[in-house]
Amino acid sequence: MNNQYQIETIGYVEATKLEFLIHVFDQYRSGLKNIQGFSHLQVVWWAHLMDDKEYRNKTIIKKLFKNVPDEMGVFATRAPTRPNPIMISTVKVKKIDFEKGIIHTPFIDAEQKTPIIDIKPYFPMERVKNCEVPEFFKNWPKWSEDAATYDWKKEINFKT
Repeated sequence: MNNQYQIETIGYVEATKLEFLIHVFDQYRSGLKNIQGFSHLQVVWWAHLMDDKEYRNKTIIKKLFKNVPDEMGVFATRAPTRPNPIMISTVKVKKIDFEKGIIHTPFIDAEQKTPIIDIKPYFPMERVKNCEVPEFFKNWPKWSEDAATYDWKKEINFKT
């Protein structure tokens, strides 16, 4: 079994005061052809600020949020500290500048200069009718659009 894989960065995130910009590198811009018309995209990104040996070996996450168990397995979380810091976000498309290779979105939960490793269209068939989560997550937003304005400060355990 191959334990090594090569991933190419196709762009990066720029955070402005008004919005987030997903810049697609020149050699990948043709991949945006016919993407117009999708209201949402799934952006796969690399949690580069958590990419070191210590974080990659972490499989237990300690009380990241206030109302969760004291310890959780990394695969029960969306924490960026994981064996492979690959993250995925569903974003709303405000507009796309095809010439410059820039996707404008109101929000993505990524940092300035975060490497983008893939972009996929979001399809409504990806929704799940009867999605269940543990009791400690039931008060979280039910829809992606609500996550950007949700008061995450009441959830995040800043003492960790």
